[in-house]
Amino acid sequence: MFYNDVMIERALIDTLNLKSRDFAVRWKELIRKAQHLKHYNNMDDDSLIESNKPFYSLLARILDRGLDKSLMGDFFVTMGKTRLHEEFPISEVIYGINLAQTVVIEYIMTELSPDNPMRMYQSMGAVTRIAEFFLLGSFYLTKGFLEETYTTMKGRDKISEELLKKYFKDDFFFKF
Repeated sequence: MFYNDVMIERALIDTLNLKSRDFAVRWKELIRKAQHLKHYNNMDDDSLIESNKPFYSLLARILDRGLDKSLMGDFFVTMGKTRLHEEFPISEVIYGINLAQTVVIEYIMTELSPDNPMRMYQSMGAVTRIAEFFLLGSFYLTKGFLEETYTTMKGRDKISEELLKKYFKDDFFFKF
C-alpha cells in the first residue's frame, strides 16, 4: 500500500467513525427510493437509520485494523438471524447491504475527489477493500439467515433432519 493509499483510507476511516449517522441517513434515502424493499420501507426513519449505523463503524474498524473474520462473522451472522425473525426476505436484506456499499463508494468518488489518475488509482484500492467487506458480509449474513431457518424449521416446525439436509446443502457454523 502506498503512503497516499493510507491517507485516503485514514480519511475514510475517520469519516466513517465520525459520520456514521450521515452515511445511514443517505442509505435510508436510497432505501426509500427502492419501492420493492417493502420490509425496510415499513420501518420508520429513525429505526431504519439506527439499524444501518453499525455497518460504518465496523467497516472503519476493518479498514483500520485489517480483516477480522470472527468479528465480521459474528456481526453479519447475528444480523441474518435477526432479520429472519423480523420476517425480512433474504433478497431484501442483501440488497440493503448493497445499498450500504453504494453509499460508501459514492462518498469516496465525490468527497475524496479522485480527480487525477494517481488519486483514482488510490481510491480504487479503498473501493476494492470495501467491496470485499460487503461481499464477505453478505456471505456471513446468508449463512446466519439459513442457519436460523434450518434451526427454526427443525425445532418449531418439526421438519425431519433428513428432509432439511436434502434442501439445506450449506455447511453451517454449528454441527448437526
